[in-house]
Amino acid sequence: MFEAIARSSRRRWTLVVVSLSACVLATTASAHRSDFRPGKWPSSTVIIGYSSEQALDTALRGRGATVVGRAPRLRTVAVRPSGDAASFAADVSGQRGIDFVQPPVARRALVEPALSPAAVPGGSYQWQYAMTGADRVPANVVRSALAVRIGIVDSGADLSAPDIEAKRPLTYNAIDNSRDVTDTVGHGTFVASLAAGSSSNGEGVAGVAGEARLITIKSSAAGMFTDFELAAGIAYAVDNGAKVVNLSLGGTKSSMTEVRALEYALAKDVLVIAAAGNEAQRGNPVEYPAALLQPVGSNGVGGYGLAVGATTMTGARAAFSNYGSYISLAAPGEDVFGAISKDSSAKQWPRVALPGSTKGLYGYNSGTSFAAPQVAGAAALLWAANSALSARQVADILKQTASGGGQWNPELGYGVINVAAAVEVARNTPAVSLRAFKYKDTVRLSWRGSTRRERAYRLLTLGPNDEDQVLVPSTTDSSQTIEGKGGGTHAFVVESLDGAGAVIARSAPALVTLGQAKSSLTLTPFKFKDRGKRYSVVVGMLNANAPDVKLGRRMIRLEQLMRGRWRFVAYQWTDAAGRVIWVVPKGRYTIRAIFKESSELRAANSRALTVSGF
Repeated sequence: MFEAIARSSRRRWTLVVVSLSACVLATTASAHRSDFRPGKWPSSTVIIGYSSEQALDTALRGRGATVVGRAPRLRTVAVRPSGDAASFAADVSGQRGIDFVQPPVARRALVEPALSPAAVPGGSYQWQYAMTGADRVPANVVRSALAVRIGIVDSGADLSAPDIEAKRPLTYNAIDNSRDVTDTVGHGTFVASLAAGSSSNGEGVAGVAGEARLITIKSSAAGMFTDFELAAGIAYAVDNGAKVVNLSLGGTKSSMTEVRALEYALAKDVLVIAAAGNEAQRGNPVEYPAALLQPVGSNGVGGYGLAVGATTMTGARAAFSNYGSYISLAAPGEDVFGAISKDSSAKQWPRVALPGSTKGLYGYNSGTSFAAPQVAGAAALLWAANSALSARQVADILKQTASGGGQWNPELGYGVINVAAAVEVARNTPAVSLRAFKYKDTVRLSWRGSTRRERAYRLLTLGPNDEDQVLVPSTTDSSQTIEGKGGGTHAFVVESLDGAGAVIARSAPALVTLGQAKSSLTLTPFKFKDRGKRYSVVVGMLNANAPDVKLGRRMIRLEQLMRGRWRFVAYQWTDAAGRVIWVVPKGRYTIRAIFKESSELRAANSRALTVSGF
């Protein structure tokens, strides 16, 4: 029998109910409750909680104490007695109407140690944070980023690293379809900490994205990626709500599998960001997927995402950073500071002692891999500032507010990102967001503007050559149900209009395939050696001609030809990229794979394939 390599792990959802009980300050006399304890009083100040102003005046009268702080809504004061604080506290705690008497309790500011001033180059360990303007982003935007998710497709992450642990990230292993993202390579942990390491846990480093949530995806076991795992990682991030996907990886060739994954992200209006490459001193080759996101020859104009180069502490291009017509912009990438996985090699990831840090591992490293996640974090903050922005608007704002002043050059694209400036522009940029919910031949469209200037909306669909075709000229509604013929993919767009009928903003296209899309299923055999053992496997790939259709969690049935009849052997669920893998046992077999239809996809059978196992 065939053994399934990738088995879906069961999700366990735990509903946690938190009871919030109101704290009511008693208006009747208390029973002389106090947290005062005899002994040496630790402070010259005494904190008193009281039931009424009259009770407080009575308790303090004639005791030689000065009120140095008031919180009247909380019925609490800070008092400095003229004599011994311990004696004063003991005396006052027994008075009628005094709820509690306590010394002040010390609290420390949750400042990230890596951001504190230090006698190191750049003035702090995490010098790149200030250079990109991330330290000047308004606190409310940093907090609002909690609603935004960043997908990090990499070598996994050390979930015990303080700045990642604090985020409690969603995890996925695209190699074996599990939740295990143990990072023995170290790359993914460093990248994740730069993009969205916790900025409020008072430990280690601070990611650019503030409180944004993380999706950590392991697509590499030994520092090497294939397009299969890359595509599965991108699809999983998109399917689980990521608005930004970071790809700190690349190579000199692309593939249709990779292109399909990027098109899927584009169809869902997800911004994909990729590192531009580190081979400037070794021929400066064009790197993919960066050159798919910002096409060669585009000179920074348009594109489907962002290709990011690296700079030094001075803002100049790092010597290793690739350059050319596919560079979108840049971020610090030489000797940047981040979190290190405890499971990684100390030789490859030297540890640096971080004063003020009580746990976790930290260090410096270089590469465009570490410039890209800072841009990903910045993109998340733009959505935190204005959730109605489209991915294209976010990319354009980051470009136009970078250090180049709107001018592009092949060294750094539009220049080094300025996060604070980009956030400010995002807050004041009119935008309209469009969402689509479909069922068979019907789609429900809903939209929302970002300003108070909207007076109406216009609904359009894009024709074969992206020309506008008006469906609804003007409506004050915020939703519309469309019925259409099945099988086709439609691109819907909504525009917000002011009182004079002028266009304020235009949404990103929402791609919707109505009815059942065509699907196909292929089986491909592979043989390889690993640690002295030989393996024979068959990879099944489910494909669809609809960019918006999910390929994950589809059941594939494997059958074997025996004595002239096809017989069931096994079944397996596809991963996020539509892939299944079976190990071929010893012997020779003729097999085929079958996908039964769903509401979104037509049925598909693979061709019969004869395979042999070792």
